[in-house]
Amino acid sequence: MEYAYVRVSSKEQNEERQLMEMSELNIPSERIYIDKQSGKDFKRERYQDLLNALHKDDLIYILSIDRLGRNYAEIQNQWRIITQEIGADIIVIDMPLLDTRRGKDLMGTFLADIVLQLLAFVAEKEYENIHTRQAQGIAAARAKGVRFGRPIKTPPDDFGNLVKQWEHGELLFKDLLEKTDLKEATFYRRLREHRVSKKK
Repeated sequence: MEYAYVRVSSKEQNEERQLMEMSELNIPSERIYIDKQSGKDFKRERYQDLLNALHKDDLIYILSIDRLGRNYAEIQNQWRIITQEIGADIIVIDMPLLDTRRGKDLMGTFLADIVLQLLAFVAEKEYENIHTRQAQGIAAARAKGVRFGRPIKTPPDDFGNLVKQWEHGELLFKDLLEKTDLKEATFYRRLREHRVSKKK
């Protein structure tokens, strides 16, 4: 049986290029396993489903080694599980040397191992570089005053008067939330801040 494994790092990323490659290989959609998750480890639902489906002499296609994962040691460990423990084969489309159907003699295995180690190292190094660049970008943006996350919801100018009406029973709580345009949890946060500021 032929299978394919496709991975992107997040739900926002597009897996179309990988799927196009697999469709050209005529792999049926039910045998294409897709994860939208980081490659830092192999605790991925669809990847684990793929491992459970594999049998000896089955074949897995992946587009590139970083689609399998981005952890140097784990890539090599999973490669061993698939090829040695399960006895399936792997083809890395972007790297023809990584085709375990060929070169099963000592020299072929030696060359494939070298290429696998090199590409696994590059995959993890790129993962580290991406996160370093992200952290540096966030730090630089914060230094310039850029805020991250949802914008802070501020109460209206007549918040104090609306609170008084509510406290005196002149305003229902649901009407109070509607007039302040705040969610319940946010309202109580702003109420605490309001009461603290009044005590100062």
